[in-house]
Amino acid sequence: MTAATRPEGLPAYIAVTAAYWAFMLTDGALRMLVLLHFHTLGFSPVQLAYLFVLYEIAGVVTNLCAGWIAARFGLTSTLYAGLGLQVAALLALAQLDPAWSITASVVFVMAVQGASGVAKDLAKMSSKSAVKLLAPSAQGGLFRWVALLTGSKNAVKGLGFLLGAGLLALAGFVPSVLGMAAVLALILLAVVLRMPTGLPVGRKDAKFREVFSKNANVNWLSAARVVLFGARDVWFVVGIPIYFYAVLSDGSEAGNRAAFFLIGSFMAVWTILYGAVQGWAPRLLRADTRPEADLVRAARGWALALTGVPLVLAALVWAAGAPADWLTVALVAGLLVFGAIFAINSSLHSYLILSFTTGARVTMDVGFYYMANAAGRLLGTLLSGLTYQLGGVALCLATAGVMVGLSALAAGKLRAG
Repeated sequence: MTAATRPEGLPAYIAVTAAYWAFMLTDGALRMLVLLHFHTLGFSPVQLAYLFVLYEIAGVVTNLCAGWIAARFGLTSTLYAGLGLQVAALLALAQLDPAWSITASVVFVMAVQGASGVAKDLAKMSSKSAVKLLAPSAQGGLFRWVALLTGSKNAVKGLGFLLGAGLLALAGFVPSVLGMAAVLALILLAVVLRMPTGLPVGRKDAKFREVFSKNANVNWLSAARVVLFGARDVWFVVGIPIYFYAVLSDGSEAGNRAAFFLIGSFMAVWTILYGAVQGWAPRLLRADTRPEADLVRAARGWALALTGVPLVLAALVWAAGAPADWLTVALVAGLLVFGAIFAINSSLHSYLILSFTTGARVTMDVGFYYMANAAGRLLGTLLSGLTYQLGGVALCLATAGVMVGLSALAAGKLRAG
């Protein structure tokens, strides 16, 4: 790409993407560190889900507020705040005392995870909103840029899952958390010093009530997003990792280490595949040649295509009756298929929210949309621990199938402008 053909907003887009990558690497690693570390301490599936509840609640509140904060104070302010708060959360988590009671540990980790949830959604809203403002106006340009940002972010988060599991096995909990805090602090400093121009600085007359959209498409898409991401997290957060741990570990220290690596590897591969398909989605959907009306209709079709995958997997688990090698292989293969189709759904949603909004409202609508995203993750997180405790991984997967079906119904309400 020559200087003459380079999009004007490219330097700022690259800086925002690099900062988002760094954040999501630590976010993925932290999730795996917390999940596996506290599982080995004897936490139940419901207690493990509680550790992430405030993280998701914080996301719901933060996204509503972050859209207004960014509109008022500028996107760079919210991006820097997200990175800085994540550093503080990592440093706080390193203060966890193994001598504390389970109740005290749960409350403390919930609070720290809540701060991390605020940090993540500040960074996410800033990055996604920036794409709308910086992307080239050519046909398919917006879809390509948002797909690249979202897809690469999820690939990096997948590496974070693997990093977190590996660090826990090799270095232990506290050294891993402190090391990530130090690296992220250096990246924050570099971004602050080298951020190019190109992002808006905000407008002082922005009103909080503007966050709530009157656009029916934005509202229906947000509803579809709630149940779509709930359908992923209902098995992803607690159910599958704990099921695989039960199958792969013999309870010894060496067995635990091996299980950590295998679980982290699966979560990493799943998320990297998810990110890769997201990045490829504009080409798969021929976004540069199809009218927007076709892409709006495709949102419902791809949700329907996803619905059957978790239902089939749930039926296999119920039919098996007990863990078996063939069942583990089938679950891995089936969930990878789920990840690929889920990625197309997610990429379509991420494009459509930016297509439906305007430059003047972008931070507000994106904040509202990602509030719905966080609400879906919260719902999925709560249901993950509960359904696994009540009916094992089969009930997690069956619940996921029902939720994807609801997402298809909501997507069917979308209309082209």
